[in-house]
Amino acid sequence: MRDFVVNRLGSDQKSRCLGSLAWWGTALVKPESGDPISFRQWLEAKEYATRYIQSVLPYAKKYCYILDSGNLRDLDLLSVHRRAHVVKALILLSKFRGNYSEFKAKLSECGIKWERSNGLRAFLRNFNASNNDILKWYNEANNHLRENEVLFSKFLLYSGLRVSEAIHSFNLVIELSEEDRLSDYYDSGFGVLCHFKYSKLFIRRTKNCYITFLELEVLKQITVSQQVSYSGLRKRFERKHLKLRINELRDKFGTHLLSHGILEAEINLLQGRIPVDIFIRHYWSPKLKELGTRIFKALQNIE
Repeated sequence: MRDFVVNRLGSDQKSRCLGSLAWWGTALVKPESGDPISFRQWLEAKEYATRYIQSVLPYAKKYCYILDSGNLRDLDLLSVHRRAHVVKALILLSKFRGNYSEFKAKLSECGIKWERSNGLRAFLRNFNASNNDILKWYNEANNHLRENEVLFSKFLLYSGLRVSEAIHSFNLVIELSEEDRLSDYYDSGFGVLCHFKYSKLFIRRTKNCYITFLELEVLKQITVSQQVSYSGLRKRFERKHLKLRINELRDKFGTHLLSHGILEAEINLLQGRIPVDIFIRHYWSPKLKELGTRIFKALQNIE
């Protein structure tokens, strides 16, 4: 029956159909190389972030026929933005299947590239940045959120963490507090959350976070709060017809600290960036107690 249906299709439709079947291990590839569950497990083993994996899988499933057929023509028909996501997904899928070299050569042969961020784009992002009114949005949004979500948005603003990292951290504080093990995570001597102790949650291939300075008073508020989830936050904003801008609080954090005398290298440390610099990696040793004092002072007027 499958062969009858496929043979009734045109060439392009046939390619897509066979590619979709191949994804499930019923056509062009062996089951172990086309199984989406195995592909997901492989991505997880490579320590890609869960949200990134969730974004890769749909593109890999929809466009795997391009990888199977070797016909990259359809990539040229995609928008620049979508092409970038598709190519990245297919590169990962080709590495999983073991034919990355062939796919890379084919990309080069066809002259297919995706645009990377450049200086002009970074300038335009800064020039057109909407985070100059982020505090207005922050205060307005808090009027529509639950108590634990208001506290979470404050935690985002005062920590500079990425949203996924902040959710993990916020919920971990609550869990450890209930188990009377908060001291495993929070160093009261330095006033820092030690994310590096929980590497499976916070240390990834490219995006990491190591420590976050947090006032004890804010920490205590979190310990008696309820856990949060990204889906819950997103739905709340949708119901209230509010734009979801919580990721911009990280930008506000970094910009605010820089304008209040905190060094760029220190901000990079707080936001999980360790640059490839010999001095920074091997000789720079910030005094955490003194750094914490300056951080807390700078954050006093961030709102």
